Amino acid sequence: MTEPVDKGRAAITAAPVDLLVTRVGELFEREYGVTDTELFQVDYRLAALLPLGSGDAVTTPGHPAWRCFDHQSPIHVDGVGYLPLSVRGEQRGVLRVTPVTETRLAELAEVATALAHELAAVDAGTDVYRVARRSRRLTLAAEVQWEQLPGRSRLRPSFSLAGQLEPAYAVRGDSFDWSDDGERVWLATINGMGEGVAASMLTALATYALRNARRAGIPLADQAALADQAIYDLHRGEQYLATLLLELDLRSGLLTAVDAGSPRLVLLRDGEVSIQPLEEQFPLGMFEGTNYREQFVQLQRDDRLFMISDGVIEATGGNERYGQTALDRMLRRTAPMTPLDAVRSLLGDLRAFVSGDLTDDAVVVCLDWFGPQP
Repeated sequence: MTEPVDKGRAAITAAPVDLLVTRVGELFEREYGVTDTELFQVDYRLAALLPLGSGDAVTTPGHPAWRCFDHQSPIHVDGVGYLPLSVRGEQRGVLRVTPVTETRLAELAEVATALAHELAAVDAGTDVYRVARRSRRLTLAAEVQWEQLPGRSRLRPSFSLAGQLEPAYAVRGDSFDWSDDGERVWLATINGMGEGVAASMLTALATYALRNARRAGIPLADQAALADQAIYDLHRGEQYLATLLLELDLRSGLLTAVDAGSPRLVLLRDGEVSIQPLEEQFPLGMFEGTNYREQFVQLQRDDRLFMISDGVIEATGGNERYGQTALDRMLRRTAPMTPLDAVRSLLGDLRAFVSGDLTDDAVVVCLDWFGPQP
């Protein structure tokens, strides 16, 4: 490790939370002759890279900043460097530095990674970076939903996953959650009910009830039952949630599923798309004391799963529904993409189909299983 990289990490650790990028820029100027350092964060819609300062957003497909973000590798164009900012697969944005020689990009990229980790560490305690990654104001319901998420993408040796909510700035009740412990990964995809803040609060209750049950170490069906009871106790069946719960054994590829009136589960294997036939059980909170049953799907190495809410299939452009045929075609096209790019491409296609923002909530989660790791 070089001395400038060590200095960069020390400068980041010592910097006030609002001056992280400033301190990195000062270091880059002293050590590398860089005169301009700018942070671009990806916005909530995955449609723009927004500057922390007063510059212009990057929205043009194919721009070097987007190529850096998509491929997660440094890009050098005409003396300008673009460095990816990511934390364990969570792609936060891009750091632009100029002027710089291509030979120094690897060192600068190490500092950019350290900056990304520090941005993640301070995010909960400051609004500086959250405000800067919004192209417009979030609704209150959307604020609640985004605060619950575990992240938007994750990368581990045995799996990669990503998820996205739409309409990003006004989502109401759809959401997702995930966690892993090195041996298993758990996922929950929620197809919300209701409007506005009431919908987001119902989803929040379900999310935290499922987390509480999962952290107790109980089987997936019991997790569903406990969350079901928590929602029923409060709403007595007047409000409920369609939910898909998954647990993947990362060593064997055995997928355990509980379909509580759920978003659909779609498998992409060897370029072929198939909806997985799960037993649709009662949504969480519909009836008191529901007993849920687990089902099992054996995955193969390099399988891809999509969890997709009704808002995708039912989206309407003009007088036409997006539908299963368009969905299948788009899912096949995502085969060579990363999960985050696959999710972004699918929802971008959906927005193009409806000619703007969706009117109903939609959630898409994509999971790749690479097979057991040594």
